[in-house]
Amino acid sequence: MDLGLKGKRAAVAAGSAGLGLGTARALVEAGARVAICGRDSERLAGAAQSLGEAALPLAADVSTVEGATAFVEAAQEGLGGLDILVTNAGGPPPGNFASTDLSAYPEALSLNLLSVVAMCTAALPTMQAQGWGRILAITSISVRQPLDNLILSNTARAGATGFLKTLANQVAPDGITVNSIQPGLHRTARLGALDTGALDSLAASIPTRTLGDAEDFGKVAAFLCSDAARFINGAAIPVDGGAYPGLL
Repeated sequence: MDLGLKGKRAAVAAGSAGLGLGTARALVEAGARVAICGRDSERLAGAAQSLGEAALPLAADVSTVEGATAFVEAAQEGLGGLDILVTNAGGPPPGNFASTDLSAYPEALSLNLLSVVAMCTAALPTMQAQGWGRILAITSISVRQPLDNLILSNTARAGATGFLKTLANQVAPDGITVNSIQPGLHRTARLGALDTGALDSLAASIPTRTLGDAEDFGKVAAFLCSDAARFINGAAIPVDGGAYPGLL
């Protein structure tokens, strides 16, 4: 299926590994040029090499408003504009209400909420001027079903989802769609540290009886960035193998 992404310019935050890299790869395979960022220069260089000439590696830390803004600005300069923005970042430390001090919340909000706002703020003027754009945020299935020991992530990503839904309504007349994609358990480096028995146990808890794959996840993300997905707007779509048990 031709996604209509040939020649499009995309910025994928935290695209040097995991779901970000899977998304960047799918966009490159669809014909887009993609700027990716990461904090580990060696891993970033390796990711860019694996993507080929269509990739632009940019050292950046999107955990702060300044770093998130700088990444988007550098991507626009390096690519000569921007059509697609994929916001993404790692998660804050685990913990529940009792174990998480109030002082930990501002950093978590900066990482998983304010960075999203900052990247959108930096990208939107270009998209609005050209009358076409795609914004896709990689969040978490915990937005639908909060996880007991991830109170910081639950709080920040839920806030980001509220921001994105509001933004979607306001920029749709400009030819821009805004959506989020909610991953469940995927076979990434973060899970790779677990032993085989633990991975098997996690897979058994999912209706599909398998962990997600970053490359497959990326294909879903690329579709949401495509012209074919122009009537999908303001959606928060789980990609979790059916793990989320609710109707809505």
